[in-house]
Amino acid sequence: MGEYDDIMNLPYKGVKLHQPMKMEMRAAQFAPFAALTGHNAAIAATAQSHIEAYNKSNIDDDEQNEYRHDTDI
Repeated sequence: MGEYDDIMNLPYKGVKLHQPMKMEMRAAQFAPFAALTGHNAAIAATAQSHIEAYNKSNIDDDEQNEYRHDTDI
C-alpha cells in the first residue's frame, strides 16, 4: 500500500482563495522557458535543403538516363 493511497481518489475541491488562472496567463507564465525557440525554422530550412538536393539528384539522373537512351539507339 502506497503512502498516499488513502487520499488518491478523493474529489478535488479546488482552491478557494483565488480564481483559477486563465489559460492565456498560464501560457505567458511558461513562455520564457521555451527551450526550442526557432527549432521549427531550423527544421524547415534543413528539410528545404534536402528537398533541393533530392530534386537536383533526380534531374541529374534523368539527364543521364536520356543520354543513355540516346546512345543505345
